[in-house]
Parts: sequence; structure tokens; C-alpha cells
Amino acid sequence: MERPNAWKSYSPEQLDELHYLCEGYKAFISDNKTERECCAAAVDMAREAGYVSLEEAVAAGKKLEAGAKLYAVNRAKSLMLVNLGSDDLEAGVNILGAHIDSPRMDVKQNPMDEKNDLVTLDTHYYGGIKKYQWVTIPLAIHGIVVHKDGEVVKVNIGEDEADPVFCVTDLLIHLAQEQMTKDAAKVVDGEMLDVLCGGRPVVVKDGDAQKDGAADEKDLVKKGVLGILKEQMGIDEEDLLSAELEVVPAGAARDLGFDRSMILGYGQDDRSCAYTSLVAMLDEKDVARTSVTLLVDKEEIGSVGATGMTSRFFENTMAEVLALAGKPGDLALRRCLAASQMLSSDVSAGFDPTFASAFEAKNASYLGRGLTFNKFTGSRGKSGSNDADAEYVAKVRRVMDEGGVNWQTAELGRVDLGGGGTIAYILAKYDMSVIDCGVPVLSMHAPWETTSKADIYEAYRGYRAFLQKA
Repeated sequence: MERPNAWKSYSPEQLDELHYLCEGYKAFISDNKTERECCAAAVDMAREAGYVSLEEAVAAGKKLEAGAKLYAVNRAKSLMLVNLGSDDLEAGVNILGAHIDSPRMDVKQNPMDEKNDLVTLDTHYYGGIKKYQWVTIPLAIHGIVVHKDGEVVKVNIGEDEADPVFCVTDLLIHLAQEQMTKDAAKVVDGEMLDVLCGGRPVVVKDGDAQKDGAADEKDLVKKGVLGILKEQMGIDEEDLLSAELEVVPAGAARDLGFDRSMILGYGQDDRSCAYTSLVAMLDEKDVARTSVTLLVDKEEIGSVGATGMTSRFFENTMAEVLALAGKPGDLALRRCLAASQMLSSDVSAGFDPTFASAFEAKNASYLGRGLTFNKFTGSRGKSGSNDADAEYVAKVRRVMDEGGVNWQTAELGRVDLGGGGTIAYILAKYDMSVIDCGVPVLSMHAPWETTSKADIYEAYRGYRAFLQKA
């Protein structure tokens, strides 16, 4: 049951549509490298498409009718969109769910250190990474710093051509004999992921030294860096205690290959699914069955916390929607959720012929062959998996085929090698039908990941088919 390459089936009109979608996608992942940035950009796109704030609708006591389009934001890091259909909400909704956080390095709360006239920022890596991949590459810093009075300072340094960049250093090969004998997991230790950010000491005049004290003669490079932060952004060292600063690869997503068939970019896990879900949702103007799109945080560390999928944000927001739509009460909410169906959209490991032994070829995801469905994920004996029932898989097959979508099925690598998880099992606790699906990715969780433009396009087409026909 080998699936055909999607590129072979496209009409000139579809190729134009593919190009337009992928150009928008590249811009989105280039401009938005944190969950906050993704959330803010998604809200802007939703508002442009006619969506209004659920918070404002609740405050006004607005009665919702078919065609109402709403968004709700959770702590600036996760987002829920609702397009109210004409069908009874108790008959369930169609849900697209993806995550907008990605592996990275987070700046520690007390990060700045000067040694031997070099200043570094201590980091704590986020999510599953190969630490050695993050050394010597140009890095940018994105995030916010919040003053005690609540003022928020946005930070984005390293993306503009005029900006400086940052890096984690590595040992030169001439002196690396001992390093090269270590296991890959230990070549770079977590505490070695210090981001180099300064090397020029401030010049302290004698008069200034006497006035300010002897301490002025110490950490002069650090003093210079802090002076720049104060001058350019109004940030003191103590303000870093209430900051969220993320260290990410610097630079824009690019076309990959002589034929420009692929995309090389940061954070495609899982923004390839998040962006296509978002655009599919916004492009579906009128629906019979209510549509919901969830873009959530913290998946890479277990979907925990107030902005992760395990929080009550989704459930609480659905309760608000039902109440405004004339369906208040716990029973209506429970009926709605149990009758719902979902595509839990997260990327799949694309088959890489360089590492073919890690896969089982008949049950692998291939670049260019379309949207990938995983009946189950988990690791080894399906541990931690949502295993979709056969009846729902059959329904999804029908929907995709009726929509003319190129799709494939896969498992995440050989059985005994392990695997990964998604948010599917969390939504399944409501007794709704859920299946994992997403875009195949090469070099997943690396600073730069690879996808096929055809798979990005088929994900968009598949999500629209699901919203229309499921």
C-alpha cells in the first residue's frame, strides 16, 4: 500500500495555491519563533478574518448564533478559535489541535556571568534536544521582560541584518581528543550551553572609580552589557528575574533544494501543523458542524502548566461558548465534548534514507506523500498513546478521500526504539474521537528542520476537508 508522491498529481492551479500557502508559512515561522509571538500573530490573522474576542462577548452578554466567530487567549501563550455552526452543539464539534512551542534554550533567571573578560548568559534547555547541535550556530534572543510595575518590554535581537547575534562556543578540534571520545549525549553538557553575549569592558576613569567604589573595577564587561540593556531597553539586571527570554536559531526559513521543493526552518515541529490548521480554520467561512482550533503551549515538556493542554482552558472556554449559545450547564458541555472529534496535529518523523535502520519502511512517513496519520503514537508497547478506534480511522479515510487529499499512515520509527507523544490522549479523556496526524519532518527537534512543501499543502487541504466533511 505504498502511497504516491503528491507532486505528481498537482494541476497548475494547485501549484500556485501551494506556492502562496508556503510563502505565507515561511514568513510566519520566520517572524514568530516563540509561543507568544505565534499567539499574537494568530490573533491578528483571526481578527482580520472577522473573529472577535470571547472575553468581550461574555462581558456584553452577547447571544451567539450560527456564523459567530470567536477567539480566546490564555496568558498570551495559547489560543482557541471557534466558528459556530448551525448544528446543535450537543452533537459535538470538529477540533483541530496543534502546539506552538518548540525546543529551544531558555535564559535562566539569574543568568549573567563574566569570566576572563567574556560575558555569557546561562540557559536551561527546553524540550528534547541534541545539545551538541546548538553550539557555534548564530542565535537570537526573543521574549519579554516584565518590570515590577507590570510594564512589558518585548525583546527580539538577532533577526535583523543590523542586529548582533549570539552563540554557544565549542572546543577547537585540535584540543578535542578527550571530548571526541564522549557519548553524543555528553559531548556538550547542559551547563555548558552558555550564550556568549559580550566581550568589551567599559572604561572606568579614576574619578568614577573613586565615586562609585572599588566594585567598578570588577566585571567591567558585564557592566558594559548591562549598560546597553539599560540604555536601549530600560532593563536592569534584577528585571531578568521576571523575564521570559528564549534563545532560538537566528535567521529566516528558506527554500531547500535546487527544485525549491522543501523548506528549512526553525520550529516546524509543530508550527507546520499549527499554521496550516489556523489558515484552514480561517478559510472556512460557514460550517454546519461547529469548528474549533486549538494552538497550545508546553507540549514539548508534557503539556503541563496553565498554558498546556492539560489545563482547563479548553474546557472552560467551551463552557462559555455553550452558555452564550443557549446551552448552559455541565451536562450540555459533557455531551458536546463526548460527541466531538479531533485531529491532533503534530509532526511525524519523516523517513530519512541516511538513517533507514531507525524506521520500518512499510510503516514510515515519507516526504512528499502527504498528510500523515498515526493511529497511535507512544513508545515501545504503545505506552502513553491514544490509539484511535478503527471506526474513526475509517471515517477519516472517507473524509480525506472525498476531499481528494494525499495522505499516508505511519508509526514513529521501529517499535523498540521508542517514540513520542502528542496532545491526543488529553482530549481523548473527554471520550471524543481523536487521531494523530501531521506533517513529516526530517531532523526533527534540530535547530533547523526540513519539510516538503507538498506535505504543508496537503495538511492544509486535509484540515479543510475535516472541517467540511467530518
